[in-house]
Amino acid sequence: MHLHKEIKHLVKDIGPGYKISRSAYDTAWAARLGQIDRSLAEQALDWLAEHQLEDGSWGADWPFYYHDRIVCTLAAMTTLVQYGHRVRDQHMIERGQQALEKITSNATHGLAIDPCGATIAFELIAPMLVVEAEALGLLKNQKERILGRLGHLRAIKLKRLKGIKINRFVTAAFSAEMVGSWGTDHLDQDSLQDANGSVAYSPAATAFYALHMKPGDVAALSYLQRFSVDGALPYVAPIDGFELGWSLWNLTLGNRIDDEIAILNRPHLDFLARTWKKGEGIAAAIGIGFVDSDAVAIVHEVLGRMGYATDIEALLRYEEDDCFRCYELEANPSIGANVHILGALRQAGLEVQHPAIRKILSFLRGSSDTFWFDKWHISPYYATAHAIIACAGYADNMVHKAVDWILDSQNDDGSWGYYGDPTAEETAYCLQALAIWDQCGGSVSHKTLEAGKCWLMDHAEPPYPPLWIGKCLYTPELPVRSAILSALQLVT
Repeated sequence: MHLHKEIKHLVKDIGPGYKISRSAYDTAWAARLGQIDRSLAEQALDWLAEHQLEDGSWGADWPFYYHDRIVCTLAAMTTLVQYGHRVRDQHMIERGQQALEKITSNATHGLAIDPCGATIAFELIAPMLVVEAEALGLLKNQKERILGRLGHLRAIKLKRLKGIKINRFVTAAFSAEMVGSWGTDHLDQDSLQDANGSVAYSPAATAFYALHMKPGDVAALSYLQRFSVDGALPYVAPIDGFELGWSLWNLTLGNRIDDEIAILNRPHLDFLARTWKKGEGIAAAIGIGFVDSDAVAIVHEVLGRMGYATDIEALLRYEEDDCFRCYELEANPSIGANVHILGALRQAGLEVQHPAIRKILSFLRGSSDTFWFDKWHISPYYATAHAIIACAGYADNMVHKAVDWILDSQNDDGSWGYYGDPTAEETAYCLQALAIWDQCGGSVSHKTLEAGKCWLMDHAEPPYPPLWIGKCLYTPELPVRSAILSALQLVT
């Protein structure tokens, strides 16, 4: 690998936010549109047929994550039974039904062992799909089982939205399909769409809108067609703010960029600076109706590193009593968002004794004293590595055990991987953290870094497994690749 050349190629590619893995869940929703957009629906049905897993289910082949498999398989099966070609799909449906029964029979245990918990809106989406599946005869007697009992959590969530018509400025719009065909009165049809025709940049929510809210809506269908690849859709699109923010955060880490890369980065940084709204920041999907603190913090730190003026108010607006929130009305805080806010506040010049800094450190200590999981990523190496980077040379005592955990969990071949098999992405995060720790005065042996570097050089190319949490598991290809190239640069 010619590292400098690969970084140049990456910098030229980032920005549009189109390079994201396809989602069986969202594709299943597009497959329901046969009476409205026959071509799109037929392609989606074909994609589902081609991507049924060996055991008959749908979702990520590896790692096996129960929430992902359940929501993808439920969506695919309810779609195939209602909208598929019954003769052609009969064998596929039979296999899927067997897989669904097997997965749901172990769901009480399986859902509990997913270390990061639920995928986005699982407790709203899964109960709705279970109702559909029971009505279609795909599932039976779920009322007293875990999937049936999720209906209670759904009712609690919907109660919190009582009196609120879900529009494009409410985060629940991203999962608008969760209301089901019978619950469209929860949605504000006239204020639900974003300017690009989507509903909160969600293909599933947009397909639901085009099917049940405004049948055949031209703007919604145009959005789905634009992001369809052979009928398959991602769980969110585009991810332009996320792709730029995370990629540049990785590539500017450790101040290792040369003049040529800096020049290539400049248009991206200028764009982020122009797009930034004072007191609000920037969204992971630029143009979406709501902003999250994770994207705000990442972009704030990147701009600060590169000498751009930013306003700290855009970060502090997310402060709560015990931590910082990621979104309004969220059920649980994000470790990663708090870590990234910590890094951004540090970059902005706040001392470690500042109340906001102390609040985040206390929140992290209360969550774990060794390693952390984030609700947006299934690997603890992601959140833990970023915590080490945020604290190295600043709040070292916070992450001593985390550094030791990463060192102790390195595989004999130099790699890292939480789910048994090593991955380039997780290895990259560990190398980034150890390299920054070493730069800040920590002690990391050359042998450790060299072994990790050699393994990563041999495994740097895509495809990368889906380790990120959306409505299902997904891979944002360019941010992942940027972490890999950043890690190699830091240890070279």
